[in-house]
Amino acid sequence: MVNAAVVQLSSQDDVALNLGRARHWISEAARAGATLICLPENFAFMGEESGKRAIAEKTDDASTGPVVGMLREAAAAHGVHIVAGGLPEASGDADRPFNTSLLVAPGGIIARYRKIHLFDVDLPDGTSLKESRATLAGPASEGACVVTDVAGVRVGMTICYDLRFPELYRALEAKGARIITVPAAFTVTTGKDHWHVLLRARAIENQVFILAPAQTGKHPKGRATYGKSLIVDPWGDVLAQCGEGEGFAMARLDRGYQDRIRGSLPALSHKRL
Repeated sequence: MVNAAVVQLSSQDDVALNLGRARHWISEAARAGATLICLPENFAFMGEESGKRAIAEKTDDASTGPVVGMLREAAAAHGVHIVAGGLPEASGDADRPFNTSLLVAPGGIIARYRKIHLFDVDLPDGTSLKESRATLAGPASEGACVVTDVAGVRVGMTICYDLRFPELYRALEAKGARIITVPAAFTVTTGKDHWHVLLRARAIENQVFILAPAQTGKHPKGRATYGKSLIVDPWGDVLAQCGEGEGFAMARLDRGYQDRIRGSLPALSHKRL
């Protein structure tokens, strides 16, 4: 069993305020019994591209940045694992940091995933988002599929727009993932039509638990996000969902139930391609 929580935030362009809100909800989820706590994409900053570049941090063991520091302190203080991100990670390109999700254990960072698929779109409602202008894509190689052990359970990592690329999720399942995380900042336009459908599909086709913490509400520059942070089981049922505003949703992930689903409907063993 894993007690998992997805935290829903409405992050702004004030890093200190955002980190304080994230720390608060980590504490609340841990107090409720969660041992695996997931923060949404852009939890530390939602604002101008120049601001994202300015707060980019290294994520190695020597990092002393405020974002990584908060994550390390919170994981250690509460004895939990935290999936955090994306966050701006220094890439060597001063203009374009990586969009990185970190997996932080009580003893420090144990995994990092750099977002492969960048959100460059012009939506029907007039919203234009060009993530590649201020973000460097992670390498699309075999090593880009990040799966890590958390308390004996294999956890795969993705970020937001990755959700539309099922081949990544299949690759994570092939590496043993039983849980896949999808921290996101989905737009209202795409979220209302695709968020639940795609998350449930990725869970069903790979027979995994999906943890999808999300941004919600209004942000700088007129950006609005959909929210509805979800936990989905391997049958595609929604185990928990956040309502409006900030907060968290929590569920117990039953590996025995997952084994029974995989045993009674052995689709993963029927793969031919």
